[in-house]
Amino acid sequence: MIKINIKPLSVNRAYKGRRFLTENLKAYQKELQIILPKELKIDFSKLSIFYEFGFSSKASDVDNPVKIITDILAENYGFNDKQIYEIYIKKTIVKKGKEYIKFKIKEYKE
Repeated sequence: MIKINIKPLSVNRAYKGRRFLTENLKAYQKELQIILPKELKIDFSKLSIFYEFGFSSKASDVDNPVKIITDILAENYGFNDKQIYEIYIKKTIVKKGKEYIKFKIKEYKE
């Protein structure tokens, strides 16, 4: 399990309309590229991903940051999100300033 100490970015703060990335998303992508572990290798053709999002607000939607973090991980680790066959998502409530993302990517087995 890998833990990243960063607040999950919501889709609402990431995109303008349907096509345009916000400055928030661009900055978030850059920050994640710096702090994501470099040694992770993804060499499976079918993937299963587990996410745990540490939110400071109970009103946060558990699925909101999934697309954003998945796209960033795919770009960073060289896989295509069409390879994902299974996603597990968990929401945890934490104190403000202690937000995080945990993820684990493994081979999908039917």
